[in-house]
Amino acid sequence: MSSRRFTQLDVFTAQPLKGNPLAVVHDAQGLGDAQMAAFARWTNLSETTFLLPPTREGADYRVRIFTPDRELPFAGHPTLGSCHAWLAAGGRPQRDAEVVQECGVGRVRVRRDGTRLAFAAPPLRRAGAVDEATLAQIARGLKLPREAIRASNWVANGPQWVAVMLGSRDELLALAPDFAALGELELGVVAPWPGGEADIEVRAFVPTLGVQEDPVTGSLNAGLAQWLIGSGVLPPRYLASQGTALGRAGRVHVEQRDGGIWVGGDSVVLVDGRVSL
Repeated sequence: MSSRRFTQLDVFTAQPLKGNPLAVVHDAQGLGDAQMAAFARWTNLSETTFLLPPTREGADYRVRIFTPDRELPFAGHPTLGSCHAWLAAGGRPQRDAEVVQECGVGRVRVRRDGTRLAFAAPPLRRAGAVDEATLAQIARGLKLPREAIRASNWVANGPQWVAVMLGSRDELLALAPDFAALGELELGVVAPWPGGEADIEVRAFVPTLGVQEDPVTGSLNAGLAQWLIGSGVLPPRYLASQGTALGRAGRVHVEQRDGGIWVGGDSVVLVDGRVSL
């Protein structure tokens, strides 16, 4: 058992306790898969990450991402939070304005824009129309008539996200899903917020990851942006709100730039200490 630096952050917020928490274990060399998985179950957060030396040329560090249930090849809020923690611990990137993270999907670019970080959305591994059987299952799981689903698309980019759009934010915030009916779907639900503090409201239902609802979800917002900007529903730059139904106030800054989608947010450190593993 060794003492290692440990950071716990709130991601996609500049206000503590209003975003999505993340636990980060630094200098995780020597920890085995079982130890990492056990610690992630113990923290019981939506994700816990472990920082390691890179193995791919051009990467600044390597991260492994665990939910309480399994390891993920990529996730958004762990990318931003891990990068913030790595930089705060003295990490020095090879490029002044950009950090390159290595994870299960390969290299992910993270742009530094003042104190805010933004990651380049990875390509969708599955996109396009959602079949009617799946949409019927989603409607049952959300306890809505099928016609309440205004649009839909697969937006899988590591997590197997399927996304649907509802007609109003009030309808979205009132959802009380039947998770048994949703089964193994990883579901994102979005609705417009006309005249609101953000352009859209988002909710993410992911019981397969060991949590029923994720407070603020970078990977989902990355997939949503590729769908909604690509189809002309949203402009090339917009703000998403997530976590309202859980008492959070997550804000996800999305921008189409340099031929790609960038997903950004603030992070704040709440715990900076050591852990024995």
